[in-house]
Amino acid sequence: MTALPGENPGTDDAPAEDAPAAPAPGDGADGPSPDGPTAGPDAAEAPGAAVGGAAGADAVDVVAEAASASSEEPAEAVEESAETEKPSEAANSSVASADGSAAEETSEASADGSETAEASADGSETAEGAADAAPAAELSEAQAELAAQRELRERIEKRKAEKAAPISAGGGLSGTAADLLAAVRAVESGEKAGTAFFARTAPAPSPAPASPRPAPAAAQPPRPAVPEVPAPQAASPEALEAVRAVLAQGGAPEALARPAVDALGEQAAELLRTDPWHLLAVSGVRPEQADGFARALLGSECGPDDGRRTAALVGRLLEQAALRGHTALDAAAVRTALAGHAVRDPDAAVLNAVEEGVALLFGEGGDAEPDETDAEDGEPDEDGVREADPTADADAAPVRMFLGLDRYALAEESLADGLARLVNTCEKTADWTEAAAGAPSPSAAELIRTVASAGLVVHSGGEAARAEPAALIAAARGLGLRVLGAAHSEDGRRRLAVATGDPATAVTLAGLLSGAQGPGRDEDGALALDLLVVLDAPQLDVEGAAVLVEALADGARLVLSGDPGVLGSAGAGRVFADVLAARACPQVVSRTPDPGPIGELVSGVGIGELNQVDAPGKEVVIVPVRDAGEAVHRTVQLVADSVPRAFSIPAEETQVITVGHGGAAGTRALNEALKQRLNPGPGRFGGFDPGDRVVHVPAPGRAVPGVVRSADGEGLHLDCGGVPVVVPQERVESSVRHGWALSAHQAAGMRWPAAVVVLPGDAAQGLSRPWVYTAFGRGERHLSVVHGVDRALPHAVAEVPAQERTTRLRPLLEALLTPDAASSTG
Repeated sequence: MTALPGENPGTDDAPAEDAPAAPAPGDGADGPSPDGPTAGPDAAEAPGAAVGGAAGADAVDVVAEAASASSEEPAEAVEESAETEKPSEAANSSVASADGSAAEETSEASADGSETAEASADGSETAEGAADAAPAAELSEAQAELAAQRELRERIEKRKAEKAAPISAGGGLSGTAADLLAAVRAVESGEKAGTAFFARTAPAPSPAPASPRPAPAAAQPPRPAVPEVPAPQAASPEALEAVRAVLAQGGAPEALARPAVDALGEQAAELLRTDPWHLLAVSGVRPEQADGFARALLGSECGPDDGRRTAALVGRLLEQAALRGHTALDAAAVRTALAGHAVRDPDAAVLNAVEEGVALLFGEGGDAEPDETDAEDGEPDEDGVREADPTADADAAPVRMFLGLDRYALAEESLADGLARLVNTCEKTADWTEAAAGAPSPSAAELIRTVASAGLVVHSGGEAARAEPAALIAAARGLGLRVLGAAHSEDGRRRLAVATGDPATAVTLAGLLSGAQGPGRDEDGALALDLLVVLDAPQLDVEGAAVLVEALADGARLVLSGDPGVLGSAGAGRVFADVLAARACPQVVSRTPDPGPIGELVSGVGIGELNQVDAPGKEVVIVPVRDAGEAVHRTVQLVADSVPRAFSIPAEETQVITVGHGGAAGTRALNEALKQRLNPGPGRFGGFDPGDRVVHVPAPGRAVPGVVRSADGEGLHLDCGGVPVVVPQERVESSVRHGWALSAHQAAGMRWPAAVVVLPGDAAQGLSRPWVYTAFGRGERHLSVVHGVDRALPHAVAEVPAQERTTRLRPLLEALLTPDAASSTG
């Protein structure tokens, strides 16, 4: 069985990963164990008291009957889904922990909705083009740093083309490469001052409003209004046969041939023959398996410090970090992980990866502009690095070194430049006073006034606060502006259209960028908009945000609106949080509270309090359970009987949300039980029947709920929120799963009339405040909590906040934007 769409191999969100992977050549194993830790304690005993809301026995008749009968039913033990992590994999996970990777991000699979460890690169080329198009005369400090690294990589590529053998790790370095080697080895050890290694270009003044905009990207042709999922380009029989031959020679299973061609292209056979560690690009292949494959092909030529091996390991570590939301990793953590993979010289391995173009090296902290006298003091040592002045200030802040993949570095650079462009090119003297006077609430009026005088505005608030961006859109249309609101999901788009009263004003973000929705592009290739309001902004990853901002014309206004308490984006980056933290623009905080018992409960969770709320209409129900088996039973009973009977909410309008995909009460087990009860059938269409609720993953990080309608030679026909979608037959297995139960990451940005949140005992370690906040907030009229984690729930709410992601956007914004950019903070 392949990995579930919406989960990532090697994360806690997939405790029972069962995707096929290559056995280590020569070990005779049938397949690898899961790639990452899946800790899950045994189920806790049934809690003695409800944590909030109405007790389950008092709320719904069927629940009361079930609770009274529970002692007569055998308790189902919680399945142990975790396997012992291999030593080398423990080193990988140490990178995440050392860099503050979020526990809930690991549990929820930061790329929730992706099929492979390789994250989507959509938009990275656009971001790169935006960075390259910036005028040389207006290079910022960050741009100059990136340009220098590009120049270094160009020289490296030229050198690589002139020699057949790979660059020996750490040998024969000179110039900038030698400086980088010295930096990695000496900066954090304290042997040399960090400022001795970096001489940065002073930042140029922020561009004036009249400065020319970089040449826009060519207009993208609009896509069909009815989205279809294109089948991946079929690999040629010749390429597959060549790869099978190489795999057989190296003792790897031939089943990896097609995934290898998909990951490496038609030249996969030659790449694997010359560099066997390219096998790590195939999802599910572990380092020790790639090592065995390399030994079989290369014999004595390869070793643990082979430059090809170390470069592949660095790339893999950074890719895994991206799946957890990081756009960069601390170089020290990378070196530690490399040492765990038997690399004897991690410093040289890091520099080799930089030389090979696998990663970029960044410095942060310390004195960015050392005194001129610093360059004159001391003589260069044998490596060409000047000794630090022993009399230098010992209290100077150390320089932290970070490694990142170029796709994310370019995206962050492009995004920072684009946001600065919007801040500095918009008209700041517009008078929208009359429009603000007609706003439905004080917070909406404040938002309208703020947007009138700023090119970039951040708006934050809960579900009820979504009425304020809707009021802004209506006011802007009344002023004759070209305005649009973009939501994360089709459900969000529908709710926004209802709030504005005009369906033409609401699109999904994916539909806008693809051209399937919205006004299209102008003659310069920019979106034909004066104002764009992005809802659910915390779900924006850095690559998507870079593409979006680059598509906005000079003078356009952008509003990022969202709830900072929810789980972050499935892709890498934390755009909304970084823009907030950088204070890069005016910020408007809504004063509109979420109404009702559910709103009161969720608001308390947002500040770390799990309060008991008064729910006279049974809006909040707590259903205690003793184990995972009882949790599944109660969940099916709630969805099929209790909620429809007590609240007149049909089963198809109730969404089940749980912590992970694996385990005895994960999405797999719950979906199987719910299908048997709600839509039994033989699964004649690739495991699906008409009427099945499903989740479709058209791209990594996007989870689209839908319903199966039919199937034919074209593929599986789905109805995704009223939008017909055809999934080709060859994509069904990898991109469609049953969707009665979702993870919280998949459910983010959407709401249902009723939500059932399942917390089995083995889910305790996957809980955090953002997870609980997100899950509890998905129900509009009713929330049932199937509660089996005892005191772990209040502990998570009070003491497990959102974990930081390592990104570079915030310092880039702080360096680029003018001091008065955020002077109008609301």
